Amino acid sequence: MELSVLNIKGEDTGKKVTVSEEVFGIEPSTHAIYLDVKLYLANQRQGTHKSKERAEVSHSTRKIKRQKGTGGARAGSIKSPVFVGGGRIFGPRPRTYGFKLNKKVKALARRSALSVKAQANAVSVLEAFTFDAPKTKSYLNVLNSLSLANTKTLLILPEIDNNVYLSSRNIPKAKVTTVDSVNTYDLMNADRLLISESAISILETQLNK
Repeated sequence: MELSVLNIKGEDTGKKVTVSEEVFGIEPSTHAIYLDVKLYLANQRQGTHKSKERAEVSHSTRKIKRQKGTGGARAGSIKSPVFVGGGRIFGPRPRTYGFKLNKKVKALARRSALSVKAQANAVSVLEAFTFDAPKTKSYLNVLNSLSLANTKTLLILPEIDNNVYLSSRNIPKAKVTTVDSVNTYDLMNADRLLISESAISILETQLNK
């Protein structure tokens, strides 16, 4: 598969880049995508929820009424969950929501996500670029030149470029990441993928291991 290389003005440079069919042209595995997205969202959860149970509530341990003769049920402590202010039964405890997912399944999910976008013609290859200083207007000019100002975009760079990253940070629908940090959720969440020309070969090498 061949893709045209564009510059930041949205003009065709005349160059073509050949992308691997094993990364951008496979039959997508929707189940692998589902699992990887589920793992990503699970890992975003803090899991710090906690409520006090019977042993943790601060109350007197005095027996609140005699055992027999009251006509009611036995009650040994005000900490009991049946009383107001008592502990909670089976309350939430801190936990991790993540689960194990094999590396090969994760790689398959990313290849599937890239193939989905490629089949939808939602992948653009850009010439390498940078900015002299972090400036939101500079990145907005790039998006406007590509007619993507109101589109969810994900720019994939070969390595972190602070000027580009900081320039994009205040734009709600724009995200910048690197080849090492790209994930299936971001790939599927974006309406348009912008991949740096020099990032293509690194991305293919990582996903073909």
